[in-house]
Amino acid sequence: MNPKFHEEYLPMLAGLTVSIIFGFSFLFTKEGLDVLKPFQLLAFRFTFATLLLTILRIFGIIKINYKGKRIKILLFLALFQPVLYFIFEVTGVNMTSSSEAGMMIALIPVFVTILAAIFLNEKPTKKQLFFVIISVFGVIFITVMKDNLNTNGNIVGIFVLLGAVISAGVFNILSRKSSLHFKPVEITYIMLLIGAIVFNLISITRHIIEGNIHHYLIPLTNVKALISILYLGGLSSVVAFFMLNYMLSKIEASRSSVFANITTIVSIVAGVLIRKEPFYWFHIVGSIMIIMGVWGTNYYGVKKKKELSDA
Repeated sequence: MNPKFHEEYLPMLAGLTVSIIFGFSFLFTKEGLDVLKPFQLLAFRFTFATLLLTILRIFGIIKINYKGKRIKILLFLALFQPVLYFIFEVTGVNMTSSSEAGMMIALIPVFVTILAAIFLNEKPTKKQLFFVIISVFGVIFITVMKDNLNTNGNIVGIFVLLGAVISAGVFNILSRKSSLHFKPVEITYIMLLIGAIVFNLISITRHIIEGNIHHYLIPLTNVKALISILYLGGLSSVVAFFMLNYMLSKIEASRSSVFANITTIVSIVAGVLIRKEPFYWFHIVGSIMIIMGVWGTNYYGVKKKKELSDA
């Protein structure tokens, strides 16, 4: 197969797939939260994902080998994603309006670009920076128009969401650096394992404190919860995180982070087609801005890479 396909187009295809999976994950998360508490859903999501990868490892379908490798960097990476990111996100969303949460999460590509320039020396061109901003403004435009910019949110919640944004930014940098020593599946496995351990500890502790530990196994007897766990654990965790780590091993963090904004478009389409939510003109305008941002950031990133290789 053409080497150019592996180096340029396959990572972009992985990024698009990740965006689609994460976009639909909002539907399944909402379904799961109808019957489960946030950390209970996270606990079973990451437990199922870890078991799935472990089974694939036992049967030799995937190869994971940490012998002689500095695994501490992966533990540090897992601290930021999934642990801190999901704790900040779940807590922050509960404390603020959806518009405020959407605008804060939309800042992830900006933080990734800044951190990548500082720690990875991946300095974006002015044109790339311009398209990153366009993509971010596309997300902000949709959330502001959709919710009429509700400014009554909790200021503490804004700072909590900022923690999620920073965690995602640091994760992108650490994953890119880790890709020099670990395969994407090795990074993904540690992330899922740590997520399963931490979120199960949180969930079990909360059930014990509230005196209803018998509710912990509800997901195993509820069809709606099981469907959510299968999607979130199988696709959103195993497949999506693997592809995300693969993409970060191939292209600059600033370019890959912009793909996250496509999730906004997918979630809108899923809502319109499946949940029959209304579709307005500003969805079209914002979506065009996001697509332009993703295209421009990657187009000029590839062009920059080609110019450097020809120099």
